[in-house]
Amino acid sequence: MTTKEKQFVGVAEVMEEEIPVEEMFLNMGPSHPSMHGIVRIMVRITGERIVWSDVEIGYLHRAFEKSVEANSWNSATIYTDRLNYVSPIINNVGYCMAVEKLLGITIPERGEYVRVLLSEISRIADHITAVGAAAMELGAFTAFLYTMKAREYCYELIESACGARITTNFARVGGICADLPEGFESECRKYMPMVADVIVELDKLLTRNRIFIDRTKNIGAVSGEDAVKLGFTGPLLRASGVAYDVRRAFPYSIYETFDFAVPVGTNGDVFDRYLVRMEEMRQSMKIVYQCLDKLPDGPVNAIDKTVTKPDKTDVYDNIEGLMNQFKLVMDGHGINPPPGEFYQPVEAGNGELGFYVVSDGTDKPYKCRCRPPCFPLVQAIPFMLKDHMVADVVPIFGSINMIGGELDR
Repeated sequence: MTTKEKQFVGVAEVMEEEIPVEEMFLNMGPSHPSMHGIVRIMVRITGERIVWSDVEIGYLHRAFEKSVEANSWNSATIYTDRLNYVSPIINNVGYCMAVEKLLGITIPERGEYVRVLLSEISRIADHITAVGAAAMELGAFTAFLYTMKAREYCYELIESACGARITTNFARVGGICADLPEGFESECRKYMPMVADVIVELDKLLTRNRIFIDRTKNIGAVSGEDAVKLGFTGPLLRASGVAYDVRRAFPYSIYETFDFAVPVGTNGDVFDRYLVRMEEMRQSMKIVYQCLDKLPDGPVNAIDKTVTKPDKTDVYDNIEGLMNQFKLVMDGHGINPPPGEFYQPVEAGNGELGFYVVSDGTDKPYKCRCRPPCFPLVQAIPFMLKDHMVADVVPIFGSINMIGGELDR
């Protein structure tokens, strides 16, 4: 070290001793672009280092559970759409499966295949959106544009199947809203390779990008043991090295018949969460192709007039169908599961999504409790932010893939 450099270091040390460093309180959100307008992260910082933080989520006020309990069993599917508005079909299916367990009914094999097919397309849309948004918030706007292109391919397929892109209202207690339209299989086989191409483009853009690695590697790391204690599920838990996936641990629908892997990370940091989501999209495409190859013929809805709504042609063309529809949708009639309770978990985009439903024998749920997968993740933000820099708030928050609809209590 030269004499001049020594003098400079000496002056810096003196200035550091003379100028007291005080803690400062800082709000990030809800107006901050990366906080999505509905989350407030409060941090106390020393310089740029975070010494304390807390998170406030109450800016949306969904009241999902009370809305479900105030309406009929079938009406709840429109509320499940709004829990996770990026992959709503998984929410639809999870709720309907819980009610079907209460009723003791089974879905025809084709109906199960269609549910899984659309759920996996929705999972791809969810993960591709999470990766794109997180990258954009770090400045990689090109990556975001690529991901929106891929999500559009997924939404085209979803729209062709049920007529909507986001609030799908796809699943029904007893089956689905309608069978797949003519030509859906060929459209799916056309779009899936295009989605795969976008994933390759993303990999080239981000995985070995020096700036992206520096912003995500060893940031917000959570060990497998801590992740379990914090209640993590989904990509964040698997990024910490714990291979827990509801589709494998507690197989539901027909997932036990499919060949797919459960990717896991090693460090549990933001970079590993990105890698896990990338691989899970590839595995979801693998399930989609298996669904298309093995899709059986037959009905998609359970044949039970006390549960399943009649076909619209029956409603419009004969009085029996009209009366059946009327009884299933009017207050005081509808579905009447026997008294009991059931919890149904499914693997959603952010992890284990569970519906705990209680019936008292009437046409409305006595209780409907939703286990939102991203609530424990957001709750752990103070744990992940400790001793990080202010700039690290954005990649850590982006890696969670917070969905306000399911988060707000």
